[in-house]
Amino acid sequence: MKTVTAREAATALFERLGSGASPDELALHFDDDVDWFIPGDASVVPWIGRKRGRAGVAEFFTQLGREARPEEFTIETIVGEGSRCVVLGHLRTKVLATGRVIRSDFAFDIEVRDGLITRYHMFEDTFAVAAAFAR
Repeated sequence: MKTVTAREAATALFERLGSGASPDELALHFDDDVDWFIPGDASVVPWIGRKRGRAGVAEFFTQLGREARPEEFTIETIVGEGSRCVVLGHLRTKVLATGRVIRSDFAFDIEVRDGLITRYHMFEDTFAVAAAFAR
């Protein structure tokens, strides 16, 4: 059996995301015990914070789809070999409730085991994200 690297797992996930896969389909890329974390104030931004298991991952993608419209998501590079990688890029997302646009660079810290993502930490401009929700 071929070992799936973190780079391959990340690429597959983001390709599926770009092709319009459902939240449940995207969740299948993750281990049931995934360490999922996006820092920020979850009382302001509904999709951030810690998520648990595949259900939490599906919840994230459902919340994001309900609250925001991605306008641009560009991966500039993926650095790493073996079971861990870092994905660097930038995004532009419109918050539907306010019409404001989030612009941010991002970094994902991704780790895999047995072909599934076990660690998924996203780092972005949390101030810009929260400001886009301010009414």
